[in-house]
Amino acid sequence: MSERPHVVIVGGGFGGLRAAKELGGKDVRVTLLDRTNHHTFQPLLYQVATAGLSPADIAVPIRRILRKHENVTVLLADVVRVDVPNKRVHLEDGEPIAYDFLVVATGATHSYFGNDQFAEFAPGLKTVDEGLMIRERIFMAYEEAEREEDPARRDALLTFVVIGAGPTGVEMAGALSEIARKTLAREFRRIDTRKARVILVEGGARVLSSYSADLSDQAMRSLHRLGVEVRLGARVTHVDAEGVSVGDELIPTRTVVWAAGVAASPLARSLGVPLDKVGRVIVDPELSIPGHPEVYVVGDLAHFEQNGKLVPGVAQGAMQGASLVVANILAQIDGRERRAFRYRDLGSMATIGRAAAVAEIFGMKLSGFIAWIAWVVLHVATLIGFKNRVIVMVQWIWAYFTHERGSRLIHGMVHAKVAEPPVLPSKRGKDLASAVTSARAR
Repeated sequence: MSERPHVVIVGGGFGGLRAAKELGGKDVRVTLLDRTNHHTFQPLLYQVATAGLSPADIAVPIRRILRKHENVTVLLADVVRVDVPNKRVHLEDGEPIAYDFLVVATGATHSYFGNDQFAEFAPGLKTVDEGLMIRERIFMAYEEAEREEDPARRDALLTFVVIGAGPTGVEMAGALSEIARKTLAREFRRIDTRKARVILVEGGARVLSSYSADLSDQAMRSLHRLGVEVRLGARVTHVDAEGVSVGDELIPTRTVVWAAGVAASPLARSLGVPLDKVGRVIVDPELSIPGHPEVYVVGDLAHFEQNGKLVPGVAQGAMQGASLVVANILAQIDGRERRAFRYRDLGSMATIGRAAAVAEIFGMKLSGFIAWIAWVVLHVATLIGFKNRVIVMVQWIWAYFTHERGSRLIHGMVHAKVAEPPVLPSKRGKDLASAVTSARAR
């Protein structure tokens, strides 16, 4: 190649960012494409949704992260298709971009298991925008409940349902319970926030099913201590403006969070290679796609099995995969043999609330306060930017002693939202609408 090889990276998450940083300073041209201008530390998005942190605490501009690497160009663009035979990526707008090597790290999105109509009423938690939307719904529910005269509608507003008891669902449920019982306990005059219901719905037999049974049991006990109602073996059949249907039972609620499943990025379909049942790309041992050693897939989008088990779609897997891909790209440029991927499981952890967590680290099982300290240290250490680390640590120390959550601002047209009551359920909604109309007339 007369010109320096061009490596295009699609996605600025953990995998894409790691690849761009490790290619920085190498004898290649790198273009990183992402539909947002920032990298989000997704494990702490639930803290944004529950007002523990602000978006700027966990999101950093990608350009700032890569500013020292002069061979790396960052473009704000949405990739809609990959033309593998012609080595081009097509954007939503603008000319296609040619590549010599391609790294696809677009991650995963929400899976509603064929019920995409649930999305309007039960947002998932993958982006900063979704975190802010959920935060607004949570705190608007309390504001509307303070104004509500009808007891049944007030109870619906003070009911919060989390669907899915994986790490995100468990963390959300624990945080919602702490908000009700500690953060807001003395701030309202007409409602008792401590009576709010937090319901965690799980279709499986236990919470945190990917963890060992004893840690799952410990998490269950912690949830019960926080007052979370856990429903196991429960299948959600419908979600709409009136609430959540679990079997034949309707749970009236205004606020629902979806944490039940993920689906691979739809960009995978344009690669023209075999996909698994959730849309992940079945990659070769070197993390390239079959028949095209110049195209690599890392992170949540890659289906890679090791010792008969699927490598989980977590940050450490994405970063380890990205490092291997960089090594293989440089090997190809130099005419050397590529290496196969070998995943090292560094452990997993989830926090259930203040001073309560579970963790599996290097074969050790931890729970309670010790696991929570380990969770805090790890997440602070892996945040990008010294300033963010300091701010987050100070916020958490303050919250530990005061139960305060400092990012509770409600943005947008608040008065319009308060004036328009949610339709819960139909008959009561009509009665309340009439009452509001009468009040306006007076």
